[in-house]
Formats: sequence, structure tokens, C-alpha cells
Amino acid sequence: MTLQFRISLLLLSLIAGAWWWLGSDESVVAPGDGIRAIRVKGVTLEAPPRPTPDSPLMKITEVNANWIAIIPFGFTRQESAQVQFNSDRQWWGERTAGVRETIIHAHNRQLKVMLKPQLWIRGSWTGDLSFEQEGQWETWEQSYTDFILTFARLADSLQVDLFCLGTEFRNAIAARPAFWFNLIHQVRQIYHGSLTYAANWDDFDQVPFWDSLDYVGINAYFPLLRDENPTVEALIKAWKPYRKKIHNWSARMKKPVLFTEYGYLSVDGCAFNTWELEDRLPDCRTNELAQANAYEALFTVWSQEPYWQGGFLWKWYPQINRHHRHLDKDYTPQGKIAQNVITRWFQP
Repeated sequence: MTLQFRISLLLLSLIAGAWWWLGSDESVVAPGDGIRAIRVKGVTLEAPPRPTPDSPLMKITEVNANWIAIIPFGFTRQESAQVQFNSDRQWWGERTAGVRETIIHAHNRQLKVMLKPQLWIRGSWTGDLSFEQEGQWETWEQSYTDFILTFARLADSLQVDLFCLGTEFRNAIAARPAFWFNLIHQVRQIYHGSLTYAANWDDFDQVPFWDSLDYVGINAYFPLLRDENPTVEALIKAWKPYRKKIHNWSARMKKPVLFTEYGYLSVDGCAFNTWELEDRLPDCRTNELAQANAYEALFTVWSQEPYWQGGFLWKWYPQINRHHRHLDKDYTPQGKIAQNVITRWFQP
């Protein structure tokens, strides 16, 4: 092999490894030795407002995803202690008919599905849900049980691969643990697939019922660095204490870990307290590189952990409409530098 030929091969290799990073003076090494394949390469699909053809799922498979999370929302008003769901006023993709059709489309595309019924409390966080009177708790718990069991039956009838029975219920779990154990038992009688729960990043070690589930689920919005433009290397270092904590917890629970949600806004400082950035998103500066670096660091760190099964990035829009504002700053990686990072890490 001549020297000139060797140099040509080297140049081709460098170009192939960094083609997506044009315009950046940072290079990122593609997954290689010591990096394991990501098992659950999932995206969270926003519920389509209207009936939709299969085409949005085709776009998802183009980024090499192999799972989607489907989220039918239920709605609670603190004062009413009721969960409203499957209403004609909701988007098509949040109602049982739309959820059913979306699952069928996904399975036809060889995409596995996590069904994740989720509660929305207007003006409040789910983790703060609480009631003063026993009767209010009992009313809400019965209503929430109806919500979850409705979709558990649907999940079982369509052989959904994973069911998530709650998201970020910090206060409700601390105050009423017996309800959650009983709910898990009821779901197990109906649904025969794998179960998880989506804990907030800062209280996953306070959830008492992991032994009753198949996966430890974490909504992984861990605050890493305040920097407006954090480098991949700095972000990898910032993951270290969380990596150690989750490693120890997984070993103690003897359970695999899923990131039931993870993601980054495409703005300055996106790797720190993302919930605060959401509140002032119009004033934030767009920064696709910061978002891409955050994804690169996450995959680099967690793909090396054998107990980490992957997860579901937040999020993917099947139908862009007037409802979607500030898409250039939103969590979605669609059409941004981060989409190339995800496609590369999700490759078979």
C-alpha cells in the first residue's frame, strides 16, 4: 500500500466521522470500542391532533429509532379531584381510538411502543399534587385508577411492549404508597407486558415500589452545567456524580434503568435547570450546538453502563401547526444539529 493511498484513506475516514459537524471546531468521535449498543432507542411522539397517515413514523425510523412513547393525557383540577380523559375535546392522538391506531402504525413499522398515560395539572406540577381530606384522595385515586386501567386494557389487547403507570408523583407517592402498590397489582391483572414508572430525576431513590416493576424509570433532566455553551468533555465530567448514584441504585434494586424522558432545549445553557428555561423560552438565545453537545455527552456516558437500557427523547412532532411556537428553541431535535447526533448513536 503506497503512502499516498494510506493518506487518502485517512482523509476519507476523518471526513466520514465528522461530516455532520460542519461549522464546528469541535470534533466528536463516533461510537467505537468500549461502547455498547443502545437497546431502547426511543422518541416521545406528541399525540397527533388529527388522524394521520403512517408517514410521521417513517421519519422516526429514518433516525434509526426502534421505540416510540405514546402519551395520552388526562387532566386534573386540584379542586375537583377528578381525572378527565378520552374527551371529544382532546386531540385525536390522545383519545383511545387515536392511541389504538398509532400503536398499530408503530407495530407495522417494527417500532416497539411504551404507552405512558400522563397527567396534566394546569398551572401546577404533578409532583405537587396533594389533598387535605381523605375523601378527596379517595375520589382522585379511583378516577386515576380508571384512567390507567383503561389504557392498560388497550395496551394488553395490542400487545404493547412497555406500560408506564405514572409520571413524577412525588407527593402522592410519599403520602399514599399503599394506593400505588394496589394500582400496580390491578394493572398486572390486566396487562401482561413490562411495567415501569417515570420518576423525577431528583427523587427516583425515594420510590418504594421498584421491586414490583420491571424497570427503574427516570425522567433524566439532571442539571449538569450552567455554561451557555458547554463542551462535550465538560458535560461528561458533570455526569459523574449522577452516574455513580444511579449505578449504585440499580445494583441495589437489581433492576435495569430506562430514561423514560430525556432531552434538551436548543438554547444557551440547555444542560441546566431546563424547567426554568421553559418559563422564559422567548427570551432565550437559540443554540443548536449546545443541544447537540448535551446529547453527545449523554450517549457517551450512558452507553457504557450495562444496566442502562436507553430511553425516550423528548420529543418528536408528527404534525407541525400553529400550536407549536419557538420550534427553533424547542426540545425537538427535528431538522437541527442534534438530529444528526441522534441518528448516528441510534444506528444498528
